[in-house]
Amino acid sequence: MRKTIFQFFHWYYPKGKLWKQVMEQAHHLEWLGISDVWLPPPYKSSAGADGVGYDVYDLFDLGEFDQKGSVKTRYGTKKQFINAVKTLHKHNLGAMGDIVLNHKNGADETERVNVIKVDYQDRNKVISEPFEKDINTKYYFPGRNKKYSEFVWDFHAFTGIDECSSDNEKCIYKIINGYGDLWDDVVGDEFGNFDYLLGADIEFRNPNVTAELKYWGKWFIETCYIDSLRLDAVKHISARFYKEWLDYLKETFQKDFFTVAEYWSSDLKYLHEYLDVMENRVQLFDVPLHRNFFDASRQGKDFNLAGIFNNTLLQTRSQSAVTFVDNHDTQPAQALESFVDYWFKPHANALILLRQEGIPCVFHPSYYGASYNVNGNDIHLAPVPNLYKMLMIRKNLFEGEQHDYFDHPNCISWFVSGTEQNRNAGFVVVLSNGDDGFKEMNLSGLNGNRKFIDVTGSFADAVVTNADGAAIFPVKSRSISIWIKEEALESIK
Repeated sequence: MRKTIFQFFHWYYPKGKLWKQVMEQAHHLEWLGISDVWLPPPYKSSAGADGVGYDVYDLFDLGEFDQKGSVKTRYGTKKQFINAVKTLHKHNLGAMGDIVLNHKNGADETERVNVIKVDYQDRNKVISEPFEKDINTKYYFPGRNKKYSEFVWDFHAFTGIDECSSDNEKCIYKIINGYGDLWDDVVGDEFGNFDYLLGADIEFRNPNVTAELKYWGKWFIETCYIDSLRLDAVKHISARFYKEWLDYLKETFQKDFFTVAEYWSSDLKYLHEYLDVMENRVQLFDVPLHRNFFDASRQGKDFNLAGIFNNTLLQTRSQSAVTFVDNHDTQPAQALESFVDYWFKPHANALILLRQEGIPCVFHPSYYGASYNVNGNDIHLAPVPNLYKMLMIRKNLFEGEQHDYFDHPNCISWFVSGTEQNRNAGFVVVLSNGDDGFKEMNLSGLNGNRKFIDVTGSFADAVVTNADGAAIFPVKSRSISIWIKEEALESIK
């Protein structure tokens, strides 16, 4: 089965329902051909049951202890989380854990420590003498009372903080903690050094910290039966640490964990550099491809569809690319909002699901839809048309060789041939971002004298190939058509 990831959450998912929904939908996800289900961070947030999980307070509290005003996390209890993972396993689905190790939020106490202020735009530039400041860096998790771990986080465990005296001020303070004069080494040169992102930034040069995080990783995987990993915000974390951490898990469990890392950049240079430094221990989300999808959706017929894969991981290192159309960071009302326009979503999903290169990741609202309110604004995200059929085609009909017809700026196509062993497999995809179009294609003698049906419903009439497998496949304006053999229709119902 081809690997297909399903991101089973979005930023504004309703409170208290997600683990239950995972259990209810596991059978359906298996039916769709999903291989891995990416679950949100299950840890206690600084905002308690309101936190999405990326504002991490306590990695060991998965909805078990009365901390931050709640026992439950936003998604439910620890027991519900583990039951959700077990249910996924019953349906032959892997559980992908979201690993958020860059920072902590919601300290239990302040500490008075020495800091220096750095320039916000150039974090390597010191703009003050050392001085004492009360900062939120003491974490001892009184609600958990040392269960699972007795480790106490203090200022030695953090590199910096952004606690400004004014809400309108942008400021970053480097903590003088005994581990390096400034920031840890990270890939990229944004802001001079982008080690610091938010909250209390974790100090990976402290061996006590790295030992604790290795211990936690082992505990988390053993306790929750995690199968694969998604690493959050790796642009801000030393690659040295994650190499060491992943190697420790590999040695401990005698297993190579499939791992996809989020390095958020449209610049291929940095993605390549990160992959090289990590020595291919991870794959990366193809952010440049997402940007191409977003630009194509905004530019319409002015975008050159034949170049949709230009300057992407899919084009340059397809074996390292995890492709996606949208995610929780790009959805409306988010800081990185770049939501692909609705008319182009079928195009983009076909380009990740119905091609051989890359591992696709489907976003929850793309399949189920979503409705939420942010600051008084109602937002409704409709499901992507024909996404179910694309997933079923990927599961049941994706056999044979792929041939591309990327020869026109407004109309592109490709086909997968099927095989001698399964002549009903294979399909044809035609995309337009302009006027009505068509592609004259030769599918080879393997597909001679076959009747093809457009499963999107755009065309009622079939296309019939000649004895050599040639035919003209049409597509309507700003639309897609997916043609499969008439005998294969049952396989996508």
